[in-house]
Order: sequence, then structure tokens, then C-alpha cells
Amino acid sequence: MWSSDEDVEEQKKRLEREIAKRVKRGEIFEVLPAPEGQKKLCTTFWGQAWCRNLESYQVYESRLPRGRSYLRQGKVYNLEITPGKLSAVVAGSELYDASISIAPLPDHQWLEIVQSSAGQVHSILDLLSGKLGDGLMKVLIDPQDGLFPKPKEIRFNCSCPDYADMCKHVSAILYGVGVILDRQPELLFTLRGVDQAELLSEASSRTLDDLDPGNELGAADLSALFGIDLGELPSVELSAPAQVKQKASSKKVTTKKLAEKKEPDSKLPTET
Repeated sequence: MWSSDEDVEEQKKRLEREIAKRVKRGEIFEVLPAPEGQKKLCTTFWGQAWCRNLESYQVYESRLPRGRSYLRQGKVYNLEITPGKLSAVVAGSELYDASISIAPLPDHQWLEIVQSSAGQVHSILDLLSGKLGDGLMKVLIDPQDGLFPKPKEIRFNCSCPDYADMCKHVSAILYGVGVILDRQPELLFTLRGVDQAELLSEASSRTLDDLDPGNELGAADLSALFGIDLGELPSVELSAPAQVKQKASSKKVTTKKLAEKKEPDSKLPTET
């Protein structure tokens, strides 16, 4: 519907008044920043993979573009990602409270992903930065068995009068998730109810099994294994434990000497 500049300006002022009222009641309003114009909405593996997954479903294609536009205009506030749920306030003609429920990843599906990651994920940093092999990437983004939700696992709720299953306000939230995953990719695992550290367990255990238990791990080995620079860690003073050990040793010697002094008493005749 066509709107004059005066209508747009009045709508903007009305939204500002509504936000001011909510802030006065103690609510916090934080706009989700997103690139404007033709710039890429997402730039990392996780953010782009999330958006591509959404756009791969025909059931969403007619509603997604308007939601992306809302996000770029700075109309999404207070977007939160928690286990199985997305929530935000989206500005339209009014302020609308919207939420999206996402089913947890099925246990068998997660187990298959974990098994497929064996030997391919070497650190949390590599995982979250998307430095993964092509094979594991295909597993994670698989439309049927991957980490990203399918339409049947997603349910929408919005206070707007649009009775469509997917209104532009919830679609703006979905795109907003991609922007957040650019900065905090670990929240995807939180949303699906799984622990990303489990993807490291297989690789870590195999690495440890390959090491000779008779050899001590050097700083270089630990740095490579855990992805940290041990050279930056502060040194730890070990003199106190050494003194404790020495005291314990001298105590044993003293006890032994006392036993030797008492040995003649053992030759006294016993009672009958």
C-alpha cells in the first residue's frame, strides 16, 4: 500500500513513543545491527550456511525477502537465542513481540554427526571459525540429516495481525540469527540443544591414544593438541609441593629409626 512521507514520519514517531514507554517500564531495547544496501548479510561459514538453509525451502521463499529488508532497516530488537527458542521485538506499523520454537536435534542425528566428525575437528577455534574439511561441511549442512532445522521443526508465533504461518516479522528474526551466528556461532549448538565439545571428543581421544604413554608431552605437543600457545602461560612455582614430599619422606625415616631402637624390647620373655 502506498504511503506518504508524512505517514512514514508519523509511524516512526509512534514507534519511538512506544519504545520509550517500554523502556520506562524497565525493558531494554537493543537494535540488531545488520549491513545495509547490497553488502552481504552474513560473511562467515555459519551465518551463510544458516541463511542458505532457510532459502532452500520453497515454503519460505515468498516471505523471506521482506523479512531481510526489515532486518537491514534496523527493525529487529532484543533478539535472543536460547535452547529451542528465538525471540525478539520487531517494528512494523507497531511493535510486535515474536518468537520461534525450534525442535531440538534428534539424538540419533547428533550421534551420526559426532561420529562423522571423528578426526576432522582439531580445536573449538577451528570448529567455530568454520575451518572444516569438505566432508564434514557436507554432513553439517545436509538438508535432511545436518545441524540446521527443517521447516517441520520450526513453529512461529507473532502478535501481528498477519495470519500467515510465516509473517515478515518472524522472517526478519530468522535472518537475524544468521547475523548473530557470524559473531557467535556457538549459539547454533545452543539453539539445537547439543554440545559442540562432543565433536572434539573422538579426535582428541584418538590423538591421545596415538601418543606413547612412556613419553612426556612437551609444550609443542600440548600446543598442537589443544590449540593454545603455552609460551604465554605464566610459570607455576612447584617448590612448595617438593618440600611437602621431602617432609613426608623424612617422617618415614624417623619412624623406621624409632622401630629399630625398640627392637631389643621384643626379646623379653612372653607371658604364658
